[in-house]
Amino acid sequence: MNKKESFSKHINEGYFCKGESIIIGGGILDNEPISNTHVKIPLKTLNRHGLIAGATGTGKTKTIQVLSEQLSQAGIPVLMMDIKGDFSGIAKEGEEKSFITERHAKINLPYTISKFPVELLTLSEQNGVRLRATVSEFGPVLFSRILDLNDTQAGVISIIFKYCDDNKMPLLDLKDIKKVINYITEEGKEEITESYGKISTSTTGTILRKIIELEQQGAELFFGEKSFEIDDLMRIDETGKGYINIIRLTDIQDKPKLFSTFMLSLMSEIYQQMPEQGDSGRPELVIFIDEAHLIFKEASKALLDQIETIVKLIRSKGIGIYFITQNPMDVPSGILAQLGLKIQHALRAFTANDRKAIKQTADNYPSSEFYNTSEVLTSLGIGEALVTALNEKGTPTPLVATMLRAPMSRMNVLTESEIQDINNKSKLVKKYSELIDRESAYELLNKKIAEIEKQIEQKSQKEEETKVTTRKASDGPSTTEVVGKSVLKVLTSATFIRGFFGVLSKVMKK
Repeated sequence: MNKKESFSKHINEGYFCKGESIIIGGGILDNEPISNTHVKIPLKTLNRHGLIAGATGTGKTKTIQVLSEQLSQAGIPVLMMDIKGDFSGIAKEGEEKSFITERHAKINLPYTISKFPVELLTLSEQNGVRLRATVSEFGPVLFSRILDLNDTQAGVISIIFKYCDDNKMPLLDLKDIKKVINYITEEGKEEITESYGKISTSTTGTILRKIIELEQQGAELFFGEKSFEIDDLMRIDETGKGYINIIRLTDIQDKPKLFSTFMLSLMSEIYQQMPEQGDSGRPELVIFIDEAHLIFKEASKALLDQIETIVKLIRSKGIGIYFITQNPMDVPSGILAQLGLKIQHALRAFTANDRKAIKQTADNYPSSEFYNTSEVLTSLGIGEALVTALNEKGTPTPLVATMLRAPMSRMNVLTESEIQDINNKSKLVKKYSELIDRESAYELLNKKIAEIEKQIEQKSQKEEETKVTTRKASDGPSTTEVVGKSVLKVLTSATFIRGFFGVLSKVMKK
């Protein structure tokens, strides 16, 4: 048996599938595609997560497109985080060109053009399906970790949530929780101390600053109602294709805190709401996170621990998560160890640090009798990648340099008119377009503060009227002197009250 025959036998046995699978390309040996050596990924292992890595311009986006198409065609919905805005073309048919036909002939795969059902989602003011969640849905633990609070500060957040639950005050958006913080620091300080314990104003001040920082990254658009329902990510169209849900994130590249906030809340909600699947034979949803380093770049250790925990647990719910980044080292080792499928595009060795990173990357892959992994990593062409996955038994497949199949859909972005057309036809855009601002903690506390202020003023006026009446009935100072002292007392009292509530002190300066 010659080397090619040995290689073909090795790969076909390693990637053999009895059950449902997707084919992502064909094997390469000595820079030559080997016909009928197909790289198959079993559907039942696609909830084991994965990594797609490689230098800029090596074909990562097209690889995501191919995977998304294959999943959709198999009736599996996809959620795609589109940071660069170059993924929307999957909604339109591709164009058969000679270089694509030649590529598929080399790996002996037929090529057809196709389009796929798409929903365009947004976290910002872009057109699309609006994604929102309430502060209450986050809960105190997750909200504290997003703000990177210490134990003392996180304890105060827990008290705030408990106080709002006890008093039936919904925490819907950021203005709600900011109002509660101001209230427990000022007007409601005694009430909170009596029922929940003393809270330091320096602690609440720190928390408030952290919330404002999050707000400045655009989080006020995300927190609120109507909350997005995760069932709307799981839709199948009338032809049996899974919907590809594209979250357009082109305008939040410089807002990593907002990106991390959304991703963690989404994964947490999916984990909490989805039933246990076990080995169901196919995933319920596959999530692709482009530019994944943005999640980890400014995340605290507590936040990273939370993400790692969810990545470990969520696969039992039938959810696969795939991280896309330039270098595998961008992904924390604890998460990297959880990834079953690895698709590694070319890396560039321009500096000593680059060469070190390539060696570290090569060490993360299984050894192969057919490849020098470090050398292959720098010689792969566009649309080629080193691949290793999990077979149906859950054991790693052989490492194989792969010529990836071409996308069936458009390899370019949609025009503005095409985007508008998708949104106009979308049932979800209509469902989530309305911004609801029902009565919540902000409005309820404003009413409570107004009532407290009214009671204090009424009490003050009654006391002054009693004192004036008493002085008039007794021998003592002249009428002018009594009136002068009464006015002084009223002013003193009013200064205290309005200083406390921040209103009357401005009136008195006029």
